[in-house]
Amino acid sequence: MQIAKRPLPLLLGAAGIASATAIAIGGAQLAHTASASGATTGTSIARSANPYAGSSGSGADLAPRGWPGWGGSTGGGSGGSGGGSGGSTGSTGSGSTTEATARQLVGVVDIVSTVNYGQGEAAGTGMVLRSDGEVLTNNHVIEGATSIEVTVLSTGRTYSATVVGTSPTNDVAVLQLSGATGLATVDLGDSSSLQVGDAVTGVGNAGNEEGTSAATGQVTALDQDITASDGSGTDSEDLSGLIMTDAAIEAGDSGGPLYDADGQVVGIDTAAQTSRTGETVAGYAIPIDTALAVAQKIRSGVDDATIHQGVPAFLGIQTGQVAVTGGVPVVGIVDGSAAEAAGITSGSAITRVGGTPVSTSSGLTDALTAHDPGDRVAVTWVDAYGTAHSATVTLGSGPAD
Repeated sequence: MQIAKRPLPLLLGAAGIASATAIAIGGAQLAHTASASGATTGTSIARSANPYAGSSGSGADLAPRGWPGWGGSTGGGSGGSGGGSGGSTGSTGSGSTTEATARQLVGVVDIVSTVNYGQGEAAGTGMVLRSDGEVLTNNHVIEGATSIEVTVLSTGRTYSATVVGTSPTNDVAVLQLSGATGLATVDLGDSSSLQVGDAVTGVGNAGNEEGTSAATGQVTALDQDITASDGSGTDSEDLSGLIMTDAAIEAGDSGGPLYDADGQVVGIDTAAQTSRTGETVAGYAIPIDTALAVAQKIRSGVDDATIHQGVPAFLGIQTGQVAVTGGVPVVGIVDGSAAEAAGITSGSAITRVGGTPVSTSSGLTDALTAHDPGDRVAVTWVDAYGTAHSATVTLGSGPAD
């Protein structure tokens, strides 16, 4: 069985940059599909944020901080939206899907990310943790984003947002809304008290349709492990300790609240397993206790292999698979990037970054990971005619990882 991780952020009209390429930034990867042990044959699990629904990309990669994939990935998993105001695809579980109530919308936000520098949009959900605009969501909702807009559902007001930090391995991200004050926050509960059979409701931006859906169900298992990957079944990533429910979680719900019977948040809607006919077989949520612990590390400034502050540094070259002796082949340049300003052109080969020799895309990514946006770094390259060049560039801010 395949599980498409995080109720996939719904990606609208995204186009790939180029086939079999990777854009060197400082480190990020995008969403996956997943498998869980004991799954029924003929089902697939799709991220609840459905970041790639309707994508026409060809698998181009923008790879900040060492992640192999970013933007332009095809497919939206199998958790795509259906008809109706909530976009429900139906469920084989115990509950139903209706419009969310005013109480369920308190502290809930819609998140729309521009990805691939304007080539597409990803829609997901989030939750306000602090009245000054701190928002919790799934990492895959904003992965690859170059700009983010957040709409507070209880007021209808839209804010621009910046990335405070991310944890791709935990699928958690924290955003900050610009100029926000006095926002209502979600009512946080205790996920450790959950038991199998407890009633739950998943709320989110299902299918990016008008309105916000509320899918009821019950907890069917706890402490579940899944392997999530994108719609093509690649770029797999393990998620553990998840809450499993039979609520009809679907594309666009990623990052939204999973409420208990008392209306308190006990989880973050993260993935949905669907049958070949589109019915939800199972929904998966990250326990809120786990997510808040990660958010606290982000807040406190932890920056390590699993917690990343802000967004990665960005050089702005698109690397190809063609072998080049002594360097990393460049097949494209991002407009307005540091690479363009330095005069690097398609057909060149990057040989050194900041004094570090590079010969592979992953090596280039590692070299960039050591730097922050705004750093001035020496870059050496050989152009298509064999002439060597060197320039000191100011690294930009890459897509969120």
